[in-house]
Amino acid sequence: MSASGLTHPHTAAPSLPRAWLTPLELVALGAIWGASFLFMRIAAPAFGPLPLVELRVGLGALVLMPFLWKARASFGPGLWPKLALLGVLNSAVPFALFAWAAQRAPAGIGAITNSMSVLFTALVAFLFYGERIGVRRAVALFTGFAGVVVLASGKTGGEGVAWAAAAGTTAAFLYGIGVNMVKRHLAGLPASAVAAATLSCSALMMLPFAIATWPTQPIGARPWLAAASLGVVCTGLAFAVYYRLIQRIGPARAVTVTYSVPLFGVAWAWLLLDEPLTPSMLIAGTLILGSVALGQQPVARKAS
Repeated sequence: MSASGLTHPHTAAPSLPRAWLTPLELVALGAIWGASFLFMRIAAPAFGPLPLVELRVGLGALVLMPFLWKARASFGPGLWPKLALLGVLNSAVPFALFAWAAQRAPAGIGAITNSMSVLFTALVAFLFYGERIGVRRAVALFTGFAGVVVLASGKTGGEGVAWAAAAGTTAAFLYGIGVNMVKRHLAGLPASAVAAATLSCSALMMLPFAIATWPTQPIGARPWLAAASLGVVCTGLAFAVYYRLIQRIGPARAVTVTYSVPLFGVAWAWLLLDEPLTPSMLIAGTLILGSVALGQQPVARKAS
């Protein structure tokens, strides 16, 4: 999961008959993004990380391309280098890290570390843009890192998950950089069009690496279905729903979907892949989700 960080004018409060749509879409989005780690766990061993990422970003870009076409007049030539860099930081490299991790550890590991992206967004804003982080968010960051340490120290089926946890945490940090870039350099552009543009850039940049590492052995129907679901549903359609939520309820409320992604990620892997739910995953998930919730609380501002 990657939040765009784009802001939009607040729309009027939804009427009562439509009020149920927001919680329903938030839950559905959490379930979809949680399933992305399940699909990576199925597809990554067959495709390898780079070909899988190429399929994911390419299919996602195709789904969102109508938004980019509609807003094409807003995307001048000078904007595309920023979009390409954002594609590297917000799609290509994080997706590759999560796919690499999915080859080595249960799907729940990636889903849990993904939650750190919200905290890393605040950390990057503090380190590079001079924003206040506040005591509460500082405590939240330390708590979240403690959760990652617990997760990395766990053992699942005799296999260490430290490298997978490190890869997922690095991906979450890159998401934090990407969100801050969008906020400061691409504000005012339609969010779904920006997503289509960055995914398209990612697909073009990843294509040579995907071709060079494309598997030589035949790939079964199950990995193909998982890869297609990852690109079309978990990337393209999910981004469209997420950006519609941002427009309707604002980014601060939309980002609360982060809380449910690891819960669904672990649940899907347990139900459909028989992956165990270990004590270290429970403790780490509690620490990280608690830290994200704490970090989401507004920072008190001193009166000037």
